[in-house]
Amino acid sequence: MKTKFSDYFNNWLYGKDGYYTKYKAIGKDGDFFTAVSTSMFFGGSIAKKIVDTISKKELPSNTTILEIGAHHGYLLADITQFIYTLNPKLLESLNFAIVERFEHLRVEQREYLKESFGDSIKVDFYSDISEVNLDDAFIVANEIYDAFACELIYTKEEKLQTAFVKNDKIEFEDCLDENIINRCKKYKITKGELALGYEEFAKNICTNIKSFHFLTFDYGEKYPRNDFSCRIYSKHEVFPIFEENIELDKLFKNSDITYDVNFSQVIDSFSNICKCEIEYQTQLKALVEFGILDLLEILQKNVSEENYLKEVQKVKTLIDPTGMGDRFKMLLIKK
Repeated sequence: MKTKFSDYFNNWLYGKDGYYTKYKAIGKDGDFFTAVSTSMFFGGSIAKKIVDTISKKELPSNTTILEIGAHHGYLLADITQFIYTLNPKLLESLNFAIVERFEHLRVEQREYLKESFGDSIKVDFYSDISEVNLDDAFIVANEIYDAFACELIYTKEEKLQTAFVKNDKIEFEDCLDENIINRCKKYKITKGELALGYEEFAKNICTNIKSFHFLTFDYGEKYPRNDFSCRIYSKHEVFPIFEENIELDKLFKNSDITYDVNFSQVIDSFSNICKCEIEYQTQLKALVEFGILDLLEILQKNVSEENYLKEVQKVKTLIDPTGMGDRFKMLLIKK
């Protein structure tokens, strides 16, 4: 029996016993690192951006900070802690919410935030973005677009082909889906990944939240590489999806599968639905503009030199242009 690659990908991450259905450590004890696991100043810089956005009256002081895909809740906790440092009175008016599809993860998040802040903040939980109904929000979504299902695309003798999985092997067949063919033409994809589901996700946000700033970070570009980026992370080893002798059956659901994000698709998913402002730049430039270096100056005045230098090294990992700084991009969409 053969399975469309997009269904296989979705089942890998979200199906019964899928990778994201179980709580996974992130960082040195997990399969990969994220900006959140690298330094609390990632969340701190986002907090400063939120405080500055509210001070400029681009969003009200009682806006909702909404995180989509919060894992354990570390990022929202870092954001909250830094807001307290920068403008503690804001915590009296701000609202907080998380969108998380899995109930057991919502339990983990609720307990962690309760342990961290007690009753000083109230957090609402939703299982899907379609359940949200808000007048305004600052939405944070870190590394979610690389976890949307995708089709693998290949062009052979000028014919577009899509991938299927049969007996744990990937095979290609001529594509008969006009929608996929047209979208590949639009984004000039001849080889690589075509993401699915971005449009519905953007529509739910635009429909259910009247005014928002939507902030996301991920690895990718605004143009297609026209090569396969789909890969698997297992205990910090990287396995390209077409690596020779790869054992998909052993990696399936036990490791993370991902691909580079085509940010043009993300931008279009919003701009085709609503009138919005778009900001796109490297993580390095974004975090510096948000004020991450200013936060380090505050830290230097309040901790030992040893602790300060430890945090500086972590922040360097976030903004190093040869690493996360340029590899990861920031997208900010304002409606």
